[in-house]
Amino acid sequence: HSRRAWLQNTACGFGALAVHDLVQAASSPLAMRSPQLPAKAKRVIFLFMSGGPSQPDLFDPKSYIKRMHGQTISAPINTNELRVGTDKFLALATHGEVRPRGQSGMMISDLLPHTASIADEICLLRAMHSDNNQHQPAALQFHTGITADVRPSLGSWVSYGLGTENQNLPSFITIHPDSDTRLYGSGFLPAAHQGTKVTVPQDAKQSPIDYLADISGDAKSQRARIDFTQRMNRRLLDQAPGDARMEGMIESMEIAFRMQTATPELMDISSESEATKKLYGVGSKECDKNARACLLARRLSEAGVRFVQVTMGGWDHHGDIRSALPKSCTGTDQPCAALIKDLKSRGLLEDTLVIWSGEFGRTPWSQDLSGTSPIEKHGREHQPESFCTWMAGGGIKPGLTHGETDDFGFRPISGKVHLHDLHATILHQLGLDHEKLTCRHLGRDYRLTDVHGNVVK
Repeated sequence: HSRRAWLQNTACGFGALAVHDLVQAASSPLAMRSPQLPAKAKRVIFLFMSGGPSQPDLFDPKSYIKRMHGQTISAPINTNELRVGTDKFLALATHGEVRPRGQSGMMISDLLPHTASIADEICLLRAMHSDNNQHQPAALQFHTGITADVRPSLGSWVSYGLGTENQNLPSFITIHPDSDTRLYGSGFLPAAHQGTKVTVPQDAKQSPIDYLADISGDAKSQRARIDFTQRMNRRLLDQAPGDARMEGMIESMEIAFRMQTATPELMDISSESEATKKLYGVGSKECDKNARACLLARRLSEAGVRFVQVTMGGWDHHGDIRSALPKSCTGTDQPCAALIKDLKSRGLLEDTLVIWSGEFGRTPWSQDLSGTSPIEKHGREHQPESFCTWMAGGGIKPGLTHGETDDFGFRPISGKVHLHDLHATILHQLGLDHEKLTCRHLGRDYRLTDVHGNVVK
């Protein structure tokens, strides 16, 4: 506080903006920080397939399940465990063909032709597992490392550890997020590290960020008003040091002012070439929304945003999966693959870590919601015991398939990767030690991986 007062007093001759810049440099929680370890990646793009994509249909087919299609199979689970839709255990064969792709021979479904075209660019984890079979706890664990409570999200930890590369933008942006704000919240970290919610605009009149528009039309007047408000806020903060909500408000007002200048141009994809927009599928009836979101993710990453999260829903296929799954694939396949191709063509993929995953997978047996439907109309239940995630860029080995599951496609038998291990590996690629990236809270040090997690070499 004394340093801030000294800066304000000695810089009075430089004007309001200079004072603001000096104070910002001295106290910003978003100031860029050096990694703790040698880093392979500088930034992350997390493509979250909300609902749980079906790994048996997309990446991990099983000949035993195909052979037993429509027949009762033995229960691979503890019979004392309560699981919905497990009364019949009818094997449900893969929908469509899953074939070897590229030089690596990675198994990818015909439903994902664009992803198949980047098989040699991605690393497929086929033995991911987590701890909860319900959507919200599982999604919360994927984003925060824990199935309950309010903890900092993955993007917030990355922001906390590294800051932002662009002081005119947040370090963490979440595009089309879930309604559960805990999935992009900062928890007990400074509020400046929480995700900024963005809605991809469909036209020039729509604001991508709530309340961002400057109604004054006069930057000088706006700056004067903010400076006046901030002086009062800081005076109040001096009386109650450590108030995270007040600190967050001060920081958010500052970055909001800078964003009013930087954001409109960044959010406007009209400057992109027609070839680039076609690559992503912009304008396509099936995938326009996700195409715009993925293209924006690349623009934000290129501009220096440290962590960009894109949520794509519609993967919760409890019934009629053979009709619903192709639609989910068509809506996401081209934009996600285009992101990898675009990043690579611009030289950004090597230091941008891209992650594609749902919160869990789906069972190898079918689920009949009505109890009387033919098996062709069945869906699949939730499966946290094993599911598939893919990663690309940021020092991850391309063309590698890591991990195997049993003959049912239910439990990992090699190459197991728990969510805590995935989180530890993501931080490692960014040059952050998951055991040392901590924050003191309620008398002890907390970290993203709690007391778990190993970097997957």
